[in-house]
Amino acid sequence: MSTKKPASHRFKEIRNSRISRNFLVDETFETGIVLTGTEVKSIRLGNAQISEAFARVEKGEVILYHAYVSEYFFGTHNNHDPYRPRKLLLHRHQIRKLEMATQGGGRALIPKRIYFRRGLVKVELALSTGKKLYDKREDLKKRAALREAEREMKYRR
Repeated sequence: MSTKKPASHRFKEIRNSRISRNFLVDETFETGIVLTGTEVKSIRLGNAQISEAFARVEKGEVILYHAYVSEYFFGTHNNHDPYRPRKLLLHRHQIRKLEMATQGGGRALIPKRIYFRRGLVKVELALSTGKKLYDKREDLKKRAALREAEREMKYRR
């Protein structure tokens, strides 16, 4: 009998690597996203990027901007625009909460990752505050101190 081999080429998730470096994440929300068929196929292949993306609340809707989903290779002339704004799906009370949080200034809605959940594309949206230069330096110092401590522990074993 043959066993199924794990599909290593399968899509896992698309992460925003810059978020932990440039932002302090306060709260996260799982949102749905409105996509066309070719966009879903392209995301399933892992051909998307959200490092430059952000979201805004406009007219009671949350819109994701600058998320790049490449055109589907096997698509026809009906292929999608790679940088088009995409609507995010949230409950009304969550939208109100996000709107109040971002109106005060200094906070942004940044996508952390895109993933599939039960066949649906989901976006993990983070309500976050931008880091200052001194915060980034402090993080670098902490990482260097941890690396030094680990190196010392390794030599003492």
